[in-house]
Amino acid sequence: MGNAAYPGGGDDGESHPGERFGLPATGAGAAAGFGRRLAALTVDWLLGYLIAALFLAGPDALASQSFSWTVLGVWFVLTAVAVAAFGSTPGMVVLGIRVASLRSSLVGVPRAMLRTALIALVLPALARDADGRGWHDRAADTVVVRTRG
Repeated sequence: MGNAAYPGGGDDGESHPGERFGLPATGAGAAAGFGRRLAALTVDWLLGYLIAALFLAGPDALASQSFSWTVLGVWFVLTAVAVAAFGSTPGMVVLGIRVASLRSSLVGVPRAMLRTALIALVLPALARDADGRGWHDRAADTVVVRTRG
């Protein structure tokens, strides 16, 4: 029988998100919640927006038909490179979370690109399992964890 804090808890012997991966219930190393993840994504998207605006400097940059695609491209590169190399984006660092690989010590370029592409599609990131992992994390065999308590 599940509990209110963790609807899937109890049925399979797990009491908190990430327990099956050996993650603690709270504090550093625990599975990151949706709110922190969304806030980090927002910070990264705003950073991509700023960089794109600087890149397309000019009075009509924001009105350009290609501006939204430029923002997406900048965000994609910023996110994929940062996750592949460091396990976290600037927004994740600000919010105290990071992407952890369930296979090895680093996420790596191919899995970071797959994960980022699926986030860009939005729906895979919203369809989450009991551990808070979206389809993008499941496909890349990753989990987002807290870096501080």
